Amino acid sequence: MNVQPTKIPEVFIVEPQVFGDDRGFFYESFNHKKFESSVGRPVNFVQDNHSRSVKGVLRGLHYQIGKPQGKLVRVVSGSVLDVAVDIRRSSPFFGQWVSVELSAENKRQLWVPEGFAHGFLVLSEAAEFLYKTTDYYDQPSERCILWSDADLMIDWNCVESPILSAKDASGTSLSNAELFE
Repeated sequence: MNVQPTKIPEVFIVEPQVFGDDRGFFYESFNHKKFESSVGRPVNFVQDNHSRSVKGVLRGLHYQIGKPQGKLVRVVSGSVLDVAVDIRRSSPFFGQWVSVELSAENKRQLWVPEGFAHGFLVLSEAAEFLYKTTDYYDQPSERCILWSDADLMIDWNCVESPILSAKDASGTSLSNAELFE
């Protein structure tokens, strides 16, 4: 497993060691001991989620304020542009974001720690997105920052308007959002 920091040091790209031949491939998608060693702190995943979306769907920017979730995300079919936004007021990276293309082909994963808003845009005809979380989904704690917030200026590489849920279309601006200290 190769772990690369991004421009926000707590957000990591995880690249597994893939063993392939003419029969196919094998790789270890998660190893708790190696992951904690890479992150530098204990991490306990409690829930796995799986979503499928069609091209142009944008989900995010989601987070939970009362019960924050760290997320280890990956794509097993198709490709997405995955985005993490630092929403910790005390962070020197507050309001900054990183984006990474995750795909079934590159097998990359992204570690999005607690204190970050997260979203993704489907680039392929469809994509299946898997993620582990460090806390359970809690609807009363869920918040959404508007994907197109002018203060964030995220480059989603959208040629057309994305397909949004009602929740994502009505997200709040970063300046009006309930954030982490």
